[in-house]
Amino acid sequence: MAPTKKSIKGFKKEKIFHPESRKAEQIARKQLRNSKLAGQASRRAKLHSVKADFYGSFFHAIPEEGDGLLTLPELHELVSNVWLTRHDSELEEERAMRRKGRPKSIKELRIEEIKLREAEEYRTGMEVPDLTHPENVALYRTWDQREVAFVQMLRFIRISSMKPEIAIPRKNERDVLMDVETDGAQ
Repeated sequence: MAPTKKSIKGFKKEKIFHPESRKAEQIARKQLRNSKLAGQASRRAKLHSVKADFYGSFFHAIPEEGDGLLTLPELHELVSNVWLTRHDSELEEERAMRRKGRPKSIKELRIEEIKLREAEEYRTGMEVPDLTHPENVALYRTWDQREVAFVQMLRFIRISSMKPEIAIPRKNERDVLMDVETDGAQ
């Protein structure tokens, strides 16, 4: 039987195992697994936050009056003038705080990296919710802005600043089902 530490004020006694025993290895594996799961959960939460920010900005851009549809040029304007410029004020603050001759702060570098990455993504092709499709806009308006999994039901299009007149719809299971339903109704 393993030796135990004396309990204080009625707490359960903690067993001490030999460092190279099987039980100690089991405990170490369990702790490693728990730390990996916690790391994955934090990365998932961060990604969830980024996606919710992205989809939320398009949700708030839907016009309240009328059917809420945007044209393709309006969608491009939304991406280029609203989405890609959302960090500009924060970046200007960071630049203003930096003294002349000093290196850029880590926050400033991160913001510049995000802006470059998003501008490149928009240049090569960016998937956005299709706000030019009436059924999609109606479905998008029912979103509660908390559950990111809801947006999987939406239809997406790929737009690019290189070819602003072209919008390529992403084919997913929902689009295929919608095509079958419309073909069967005719």
